[in-house]
Amino acid sequence: MDDTKAGSPVLLVRSGGAAALPAWQSAFAAVRPDLDVRGWNDPDVDPASVRYVLVWEPEAGRLAQYPNLEVIFSTAAGVDHIIRDPHRPLHVPVIRMGADDMAQTVGEYACLGALAILRDLPRILASERRQNFERFEGTRTARTTRAGIMGMGKIGQATAHMLQGIGFQVHGWTRTPRGGEGVRCYSGPAELDAFLAATDILVGILPDTPETRWLLNAERLAKLPSGAGVVNVGRGTLIVMRDLLAALDSGQISTAVLDVFEPEPLPPGDAAWTHERILVSGHVAGFASREGRAEWVAQCLARHEAGLVMGNIYDPERGY
Repeated sequence: MDDTKAGSPVLLVRSGGAAALPAWQSAFAAVRPDLDVRGWNDPDVDPASVRYVLVWEPEAGRLAQYPNLEVIFSTAAGVDHIIRDPHRPLHVPVIRMGADDMAQTVGEYACLGALAILRDLPRILASERRQNFERFEGTRTARTTRAGIMGMGKIGQATAHMLQGIGFQVHGWTRTPRGGEGVRCYSGPAELDAFLAATDILVGILPDTPETRWLLNAERLAKLPSGAGVVNVGRGTLIVMRDLLAALDSGQISTAVLDVFEPEPLPPGDAAWTHERILVSGHVAGFASREGRAEWVAQCLARHEAGLVMGNIYDPERGY
């Protein structure tokens, strides 16, 4: 039987499993106590009572089962795990996660990757595995190193400021012209080559769109200065992996720090796992607390209920 609270809008959550539901309920109780927060597979929920969902990788066809669904929230910055559902109700807005924690944590990882390249962490780790107390000096510092960020949205701008705080010379590239809040921004295909030529460490924070897919191929990797490094925290489809491996083997690229891949999970036996100049992590760069995500959802719902435009709405024409 349906035991949903009379008159309370239902928010279904698919993130973290049943064990995480009490934490989600507590987080929303602090910011939207009127919501009836339920687990994704709660058998007592009437589908007609569901107005909002907060999801990661919902199974195909599931979203279409809620006739009164008003907003679909992604638990992450990406929404490809939602929009690939061919049965998704197209009239319902999809909202990318915009919690402040996301920009902070992605920026932290980008700094980690840039410093790993700057201080040659692969060499340090290799020495450790060999139990070789190797002493070597670097060839540059952050102050003499140019970091180029591909993607200057909220996350890219936060990353830029964090890298500047360390001392890197920072500039950005965007697909369309936009302000960079104190960071020089190149834009569009016409300025991509100049951006690459001025980049010693490239940080990818671009979404997966037709324009960005496989953008970093052999030709463009060759435009980077010899020995440049690559950090990718956006989407694995930014980079043609076989071309990156070839560039690493030739020395054109010195080091790659990769958190995202195509496909994911990275298959066992993939060359990236064992390449001596690649550092692999399992899509862990960006995360936000449940409290931060609940607050973001609450802010969006307040605008939605007031008839205002919500932030981070997925635009199919832009692809993100």
